[in-house]
Amino acid sequence: DELWPRAVNLGEVSRAAHPLPGCATMGSYTFVIVAEGDKPVYEAEFMPTHKQEAQDTSHLNQFIIHAALDMVDETVWTTNAVYLKVVDKFNEQLISAYVTAGRARLMLLHDVRNEDGIKNFFHDVHELYVKVLLNPFHSPTMSITSEAFDARVRALGKRYLV
Repeated sequence: DELWPRAVNLGEVSRAAHPLPGCATMGSYTFVIVAEGDKPVYEAEFMPTHKQEAQDTSHLNQFIIHAALDMVDETVWTTNAVYLKVVDKFNEQLISAYVTAGRARLMLLHDVRNEDGIKNFFHDVHELYVKVLLNPFHSPTMSITSEAFDARVRALGKRYLV
């Protein structure tokens, strides 16, 4: 009953990521904050409702983002900007990055180009992240488990991305 078979290997992921033809304008996004020492401290996924029932590729998305960390580290040395734009590509998926002054990397895996929305999303999430770091009981390498932070990030994702 599926339009395309479930992806079995990395080469088929790009087809499985788009289960409904003609819906390419509505992208899926995986957002991760990676702290010093390459430790992921927060993760969220934003996708249209029709894609939520598609194949679960969250582990593959984590792998793709982790693999792009080296590209982010290389790009940081070539620019003074905090928003690094698209730093890597995997099939039809792009990885955009934003680096804070504290060397935390905000990374977004996406399948559609939305340059302005992504930049605004990163800027606003960075402000929220700084507020979390101002908490004296929070260490920069601790996972962010705040429900308020999660709700605000998801609201920003709906506003700028989906």
